[in-house]
Amino acid sequence: MSLPGGVLHETRHWRVEHCVGPLEIGALIVKPKRHVVRVSELEPEEAAELGGTLRAAAGAVDALIRPEQVYVTLWSHAGGVPVHIHWVIQPVTRALLDSFGLRGPHLQVAMFDRNETPAEAEVEAIAVEFREWFASNAVAGSREP
Repeated sequence: MSLPGGVLHETRHWRVEHCVGPLEIGALIVKPKRHVVRVSELEPEEAAELGGTLRAAAGAVDALIRPEQVYVTLWSHAGGVPVHIHWVIQPVTRALLDSFGLRGPHLQVAMFDRNETPAEAEVEAIAVEFREWFASNAVAGSREP
């Protein structure tokens, strides 16, 4: 499976990518490079780098999408089984809230039920902007993707 937008940013232990699925344009994933299924399994160095990486990803979403709020949620199940952990950094605009009439996890479930994914060309275009943002806003432990 190809990854629209590719890797947007990476640090020594983490990767930031555009979310694949129906959470709309600008939703990001922060995931460890190493296979980890529980937060308690993170090595001290991975845990130390996590906060700055999440903050940077949320900052990028705030700057580029300008949502009313940014949701940061941990996801780690597939088919009822714990899998590779990842954080979803989701822009939530007033238009999105108004169109569904929901918020929080209810909004995310409804978005998955609707199952409308952004066009790959839109993801590729915003990926360029995210890469530029990350390159211009130094993050501790950053590397060029």
